[in-house]
Amino acid sequence: MLVDAAGLWFRSFYALPESLTAPDGTPVNSVRGFCDMLARLITDRQPGRLIACLDNDWRPQFRVDLLPSYKAHRVAEAEPDEEDVPDSLGPQVPIILEVLAAAGIATAEAEGFEADDVIGTLTEQEQRDPVQVVTGDRDLFQLVRSTPTPARVVYVGAGLAKAQDYGPAELAERYALSADRAGADYADMAILRGDPSDGLPGVAGIGEKTAAKLITQFGSLEALLEAAQAGDRGLTPRVRGKLVEAAEYLSAAPGVVRVARNAPVVLHRPDGFPPSDVDHQRLRQLQQQWGLGSSIDRLISAIERSGQPR
Repeated sequence: MLVDAAGLWFRSFYALPESLTAPDGTPVNSVRGFCDMLARLITDRQPGRLIACLDNDWRPQFRVDLLPSYKAHRVAEAEPDEEDVPDSLGPQVPIILEVLAAAGIATAEAEGFEADDVIGTLTEQEQRDPVQVVTGDRDLFQLVRSTPTPARVVYVGAGLAKAQDYGPAELAERYALSADRAGADYADMAILRGDPSDGLPGVAGIGEKTAAKLITQFGSLEALLEAAQAGDRGLTPRVRGKLVEAAEYLSAAPGVVRVARNAPVVLHRPDGFPPSDVDHQRLRQLQQQWGLGSSIDRLISAIERSGQPR
């Protein structure tokens, strides 16, 4: 199980009230929500290995160099190199990392890369076990596969209670893509469609359904662009014109949208689960210091029950 950690703590922050505070008044809504979500994932899905994947760089320079608009609207005004994070969320992130360390849960990151790239690289490298990617980011749909080991995405964009489980077949059905290359097709479709939340303009006049149809018709983004340049009659003059007009964007976008598969990932602890080095004393200290109450109880219980016959 590869967990998009930042995605979960952002989601927890907005899902729970800031009135959940530590004894000193520090908001801990994100910490508690993160622990609760992780405990439920462990209980429901019983991973044999678990890694919480981290953003080392939320807006990598190589992506900005390709497309300056990438996440530009999220840049903090006071700190141009920093993400515009709510004031009461920032102090909670170190607490979450302390909880993960005390629980013995592996974390991983790669210098100069996003968590998506860490997840992409670890998925690419996995040759033994099935992979479950837990995220609220649809970009990671591109990782679904059947071989050499199955890789699926547990999409929690609408919350954990409404989690959707996507493999190649489900992704192909949902977006009308080719089942045998659903992950790659999704990335190509996303490039054409664009994503305003990430500062990706897409190709004007080409929405999701048209993008999916074009990719399945021509087999890949590269083949589609070659057809457009060659004046292929399988493309309407309007669509061909739109693709030609967007040539500069389309040359840059693949390097932005497609996750890295060879990032220099550093694993901070062994990923075996349940972990062998849970520091119960430290977890209880954190529970008391930050008023984490039943959230820590649930996390400890989930870890202790993990791997036992159900």
